[in-house]
Amino acid sequence: QVQLVESGGGSVQAGGSLRLSCVASGRTFGSYIMGWFRQAPGKEREFVAVIGWSGRSVYYADSVKGRFTISRDNAKNTVYLQMNSLKPEDMAVYYCAADGRGLIHTTPRDYDYWGQGTQVTVSS
Repeated sequence: QVQLVESGGGSVQAGGSLRLSCVASGRTFGSYIMGWFRQAPGKEREFVAVIGWSGRSVYYADSVKGRFTISRDNAKNTVYLQMNSLKPEDMAVYYCAADGRGLIHTTPRDYDYWGQGTQVTVSS
């Protein structure tokens, strides 16, 4: 069982930056693929970024490529999402998720554990 707690959301103006953190419970954090997803009102939850066990494998949605950076610190059981050049269309609740099956996935149904989410608001 893994429990995930996100933090770092808030309100920024377009062009600003935020850094989201997700702390995981448990001793096996390093064995989980970690992903970030987001969900805007009235829309389905969508993939943002994913990172492999060691941090060397990363993959981004086209909409955030070049602006967002995912990273992890296995010693701290934490995954991060650095978000730069934020746009109003980035506004959503952001969720981190953990997948224990060892493969890079970009669909929500492939993830076993979810955090409660953190709100990101971007004003134009």
